[in-house]
Amino acid sequence: MMFGETTNDSGGEIKVSFGYQCNDKLGNSCDVPSGYETSSGIKLRRASSSFSCLSGAAISANATLANTNICNGLIGAEILRTWDSPKSFRRIPSSPSVSKLDLLSSSLQSSMSNLSCSPSTPSEHDSFLLKPMSAPSRSEGFLNAMEVQVAGGAAGEDRVQAVCSEENGWLFCAIYDGFNGRDAADFLAGTFYETIGFYLNLLDWELKKDSVGESDCLDSDGSLQYVFEDNDVNKMQRSSPSFKNRVLDSLQRALNQAENDFLYRVEQEMEDRPDLVSIGSCALVVLLYGKDLYILNLGDSRALLATYGEGGNVNESKKLQAIQLTESHTVDNEVERNQLIHDHPDDPAPIFGGKVKGKLKVTRAFGVGYLKKRNMNDTLMGILRVRNLVSPPYVSIQPSLNVHRVSSSDHFVILGSDGLFDFFTNDEAVSLVHFYMLNNPSGDPAKFLLEQLVARAADSAGFSTEELMSIPAGRRRKYHDDVTVIVIILGMNKRTSKASTCL
Repeated sequence: MMFGETTNDSGGEIKVSFGYQCNDKLGNSCDVPSGYETSSGIKLRRASSSFSCLSGAAISANATLANTNICNGLIGAEILRTWDSPKSFRRIPSSPSVSKLDLLSSSLQSSMSNLSCSPSTPSEHDSFLLKPMSAPSRSEGFLNAMEVQVAGGAAGEDRVQAVCSEENGWLFCAIYDGFNGRDAADFLAGTFYETIGFYLNLLDWELKKDSVGESDCLDSDGSLQYVFEDNDVNKMQRSSPSFKNRVLDSLQRALNQAENDFLYRVEQEMEDRPDLVSIGSCALVVLLYGKDLYILNLGDSRALLATYGEGGNVNESKKLQAIQLTESHTVDNEVERNQLIHDHPDDPAPIFGGKVKGKLKVTRAFGVGYLKKRNMNDTLMGILRVRNLVSPPYVSIQPSLNVHRVSSSDHFVILGSDGLFDFFTNDEAVSLVHFYMLNNPSGDPAKFLLEQLVARAADSAGFSTEELMSIPAGRRRKYHDDVTVIVIILGMNKRTSKASTCL
């Protein structure tokens, strides 16, 4: 799977932008749910959607180094090549080219070997990995689709991606807010969607194994069969609390796997590039399937729900409420701060200078191996090295997990990296998006929110907007962070979305 990135520019344009409206193949609006044909001529039914529109935009402030050889060069050469900052979603056939890469480390293969129905050879392992994104299937399983729509890109050290399948009725969105470099965010953008797909497909397999027994887990050709077919039993199963918990558990397992893979590759390269041990990323992932909104958060990005509250709906005059669906994993959060101190009773200063070991504001993050492993910290010299690394790890990979049942009173969801909330409160962000949508039914709320942020940042710095945007990336970081915004319009609200291109 490939995503888009703009080229560097000096004109101050918003760097990443896309818009998506639920359509059939002919471009009709969401009120034509009968289906569409794929490029191969197969008729697909369109699932009743719980979202109608998505818009996204991002602006960079950080200057970034060129992509490195992390993951033995496969990330740059095979996954993130030809990023082109798409102005809209592109429908593409599911392709095995990315899945064929050896993205999962030996730890995953080891865990698979403990399963009685697990593949026993590399070729069978590859086939197992490929199954979620390969040939047409009757499956309604997560991330299983014949064709998907994709968009995404990069802005500074931020990475963003979105994938949806109309025929199976799911939407996947992710924001990876990198820091100290782009390698960790690049790794997530290049592999995490596939890794999540693997573990959710594994959940399908486990559920079928539970229901029909181990002897039936493989088809006659040795490939994995799917369990989620369109019947009342499976629909009831998917709405159960235990199923939702297992989905959340699969997301966490995928994150742990991605962390192990990344740090393994860092260890292979850190003698040549010791700075890799300090590079990390926050991660915000949202999976909307039917009426269930699954959320994984690691770090200080946020997901906000705009809702009219109990009994309200979009046609009523009640004021929208902003509900934060994620926790903020920083030392400014008293719960996080107290937990960090509790976890390191032998360290008199796990936090000093307002940062974890004086280095990092976030308490949970992907990567940053020098705050997790002594041998990685030992590769650094001078002031870069953490003194008195008494009891690592100091930064957790444990995400916050949540599932929200979307109701008719829920209007939209805002996903944003932390730079958005340097300038707006939750209520302000929701109010601005709502105001814009009321007055611009065919406009792009994500782009509008960024325009307002740039205006506020310029005013705070005593500049005009044009003066601020003319400052090159790197120097502009003094005035605002990299900022990525995604707005998901919930329900079947009929509106269009134009892609952002520039300010």
